[in-house]
Amino acid sequence: MVPQSFKDVVSSGENVGLYQTIAMLIFIVFFTALVFYVLSRPKKHYTEEEHAPLDDDNQL
Repeated sequence: MVPQSFKDVVSSGENVGLYQTIAMLIFIVFFTALVFYVLSRPKKHYTEEEHAPLDDDNQL
């Protein structure tokens, strides 16, 4: 029998709870690493981006 959708495959599996836990852990690790990376950058790194909305469009 060929499943009709991804939902059928995921909902009929024996280890659905395990897959959900692994997916949540991957998300938490990725999000934490991203926040840590952004906060660990020196403030000077973002000075060009913080003034971008105020710059002229003629400067390319």
